This record gives sequence, C-alpha cells and structure tokens, in this order.
Amino acid sequence: MRSDVTIAGAGIIGASLAWRLAQKGLRVTLLDAGRMGGEASSAGAGMLAPGGEFQERSLWHDLAAESLSLYPGFVAELQEETGVPIDFQRLGGIELAISHADWAALQARGERQTALGIPSCPLSPDDVRKHAPLARQDAAGALFYPRDALVDPRDIMTALRAACLARGVDVREGVRVTSFRPRSDTVRVRTAEGEIESLAAVLAAGAWSSEIPVEGLTLPRAFPVRGHLIGFHLEPHSVGPLLRCGHTYVLQRSSGLTVAGASSEEAGFDRTLDPAIAADIHARAVGIVPALAHCHPAEQWLGFRPAVEGSQPALGRAGDTSLWLAYGHYRNGILMAPATAHRLARSIISREETGLSAPPGRP
Repeated sequence: MRSDVTIAGAGIIGASLAWRLAQKGLRVTLLDAGRMGGEASSAGAGMLAPGGEFQERSLWHDLAAESLSLYPGFVAELQEETGVPIDFQRLGGIELAISHADWAALQARGERQTALGIPSCPLSPDDVRKHAPLARQDAAGALFYPRDALVDPRDIMTALRAACLARGVDVREGVRVTSFRPRSDTVRVRTAEGEIESLAAVLAAGAWSSEIPVEGLTLPRAFPVRGHLIGFHLEPHSVGPLLRCGHTYVLQRSSGLTVAGASSEEAGFDRTLDPAIAADIHARAVGIVPALAHCHPAEQWLGFRPAVEGSQPALGRAGDTSLWLAYGHYRNGILMAPATAHRLARSIISREETGLSAPPGRP
C-alpha cells in the first residue's frame, strides 16, 4: 500500500496534523494501536494556560503561546467543517497564593511572565469574590491571567475524527505500528497488517513513541508519567475562571463537570486507579474550592502524559530522512496541538526532496 503521509498515533497531535495535511490534498493514513484519541488526549483536563506553566522563553513557551493564539480559529474551523459543538471557554485564570511568601513569589513570577507576553494582574479580595465566588477567600493574594482558556478535549477529538473522515483520511484503529524504515525520500511503515510505503511518515504515538523501533536512528526517549484526575458534578457556570494554587487546579466545563487535578507518578503503564492519590487531589482541591469538601467525586480517571528525555518535545524532521517527530508534549499536548500541526504540516509539505505536493484536482 502507498500513502503520501502515514502518521503513527491518532491522539490530538496526530489527528490535528492529519486533518491539516488532508486539507492540502495529501493522502493521509492515520494509525493507532487503540482507538482514536483514546489515551492522553481524552484523559486531559483541557486547561489552556501558559501562565501556569512557563517562566522563561523556550520552545515549550513559544509553542504554547502560538497555540493559544491559534485556538479560537482552530475550534471555529473544526466546528464549521463538522458541525460538532466544542466546549471552548476563554474565562481567564486565577492563581491563588496562600502565604505572604507565596504571594511575593507569585508576583515576581508574574513580572517575568509579562516580559514573555503572558499578561496578568493582581486581584483584590472583592474581585476574587465577584469573579470566583466558590474560591477560598482568605488567600494572601491572587493573580488573574486574562488569556487563559479551557477546552473539552473529548469534543475536540470527536470533531477531529469527523473532519479527518470527511477529508478522506484513512483512519485505522487497532493497528499497531511495529517499525519504521526511514530513507531520504520514503519511509516504510510496518504494521501487523502489512507494510505501507509513504513519501513521509510521522511518529506521534505519545508516551508509546519509543516502543516503535526506528531503523538507523537514535531518537529522544519517550516515557509515561501517569496522572490522576477527579470530577464533580456542580451547577454549570458556578466556578468561573480556571483556579490554580501550586500544582493543583480546578476548572469547570460548560456541562457543570468540575475537574480537579492532578498527580504525577512514574509508574509505567499501570492503569490502576489509586484511591489514596484521588483522595489527596480531593483534599488539595478543597484548599482551592472549600465547597468541594461536601461533594463526592462522580468520576475518577487517569492518563499517561507523554514525557521525553531532554529539555523540549521531539518535534521536527529526524535527520535527513522523511520521518518527522511529534511527541513528548508532556502535559501540554492539548494546548500545543494547533501550533504543532501547523508547523509540521508546513515543514512536511515544504521539503521538496520528499516529493510531497498536493495532487491536482483535489480540494
């Protein structure tokens, strides 16, 4: 079988890239060992908040900032193409500091972030009560990040599936890629069902990326970092902006599902839900929204963040071959998907030596 581009991994990164390439008229094959969006992409909280992540300029920061600016158009385009509604809210985010020392550190961080183009401003206690009435009211200080947003990643994946299928992407679920054999002008992609010869291929298998052998290349090692989340059913629109304190966050989707997270455990691919970890997240969430003390979590789940060795995600062309890398986004895959897809689609299409071009007559 032949394909213009074969993508291993149908999470939000691989699916977004498949959609963008198919829009350019390329024949795209999208493979996943499980189901499309069935792992980290559907498990994520959907927080789009560079202010909670970055304090210095880096590839991570640049991708996040670019992606956040692209998100409204990304969502609007997906909805227009598919008719699938997507829960996307730009409510801003409030970061709380409990002690005076924490408040001084948060203010200093806010100043550094302003220089990076991540604006914030202090909120008075009255402002916190007005905008986030369920948030704790005894914080030593609070910063408001006006550009923070959230999206329901399950909505995004539903829309991406529809968009890919409508554009003719060959979506194959339950097909495990067993190896890549990249060359300068082609990549042979081996699967349990046979071999696909592609003009280009993309490794976007998230935390599983290093489990796929790549002949002749040594690539950054990917590994899973397990994260637990819990969800409460509250009155819709009762929480307000995203709420953060330290490594804990609380956000609410339009349905009223209120997500609290998260944890970080290097436990391999162990899918066992740990009640003690869930209880710890609940206790920390109560420290942000005291009313949650009287609520029992309605949902508990976990996902495997795609971590990678090194200081940045594995993103771009692998040497002088026709294999591209798109993994290692850690806990920011949902946020960084639009910019990652934009950058890689442009890179793949512009490499003249790959022979990639939109066939005439395709939309």
